[in-house]
Amino acid sequence: MRARLIVFPVKGRNWCFSRSIDSVVSDCGSGNVPSTLKDLWRKLSFSSNPNVDSGSNANANGNRWAANAELLVDFASNKMNKAWIGLERAPEGTFKRKIHGVGLKLLARVKPSEMFLKSISNEVSHVEVTYPPSLNARLVRRRLRHIAMRGSIIHKKYLYGSVTLLPLTSAFMVLPLPNIPFFWCLFRTYSHWRALQGSEKLLQLVSDGSETAEGKEKLLNSPWVLQPSKELEELLHQGSENDDLNKQAILKICKAFDLNSNDVLKYGVTM
Repeated sequence: MRARLIVFPVKGRNWCFSRSIDSVVSDCGSGNVPSTLKDLWRKLSFSSNPNVDSGSNANANGNRWAANAELLVDFASNKMNKAWIGLERAPEGTFKRKIHGVGLKLLARVKPSEMFLKSISNEVSHVEVTYPPSLNARLVRRRLRHIAMRGSIIHKKYLYGSVTLLPLTSAFMVLPLPNIPFFWCLFRTYSHWRALQGSEKLLQLVSDGSETAEGKEKLLNSPWVLQPSKELEELLHQGSENDDLNKQAILKICKAFDLNSNDVLKYGVTM
């Protein structure tokens, strides 16, 4: 599966790293996640059957455990998404809607780099990096490797911290109110785990291949390709104010390259 990554400077040395929404949607829709506990148990039992896979060695067992863990995380993620949609659709003024408002404020604090890394799933085998020609191609690749390496360190640390808080926040279950701290820690655990997986996958992709992989014709021979875009360069010049992008320019770039504007705007723009 190929993912299109968009890279461009936003404010000084602050660059935007984002993945096109169209490729994210197709990525998410490709998974076969069970919707009920019965289906989940059937899939876990099937994958754990040693007769299914003749290569019953240590590597095969490790792959099965990893696949089962991925399936459990996806199942829990779908349940959380459905619960979140239920809160969003609650009538105005209700307690559920107020909880949704609190959740929005908490989500607004999530860094855009984390959202970017979460979008790089294990199914991604090639990345096409679109960037303005005014940027040095090697610098673009170096910055991608840096954000991947930094993300693997940061999200591994915060993942352990979130897991540690889960037993503590579960003590609030005895209260008659929704245990918001527990579910927030559960979400942050999932989010950091996904970002960690994405960091490791991105680092693997941009570290492989030759140093001169540039242009779409190299995409089949390398897991990554650098693709300069004149259209992106023109949009940057139209909205540049003292080397900083304004909000209007960001929205135009998001529309042209199918980016999530809410995530991109978090990188910092001039209003």
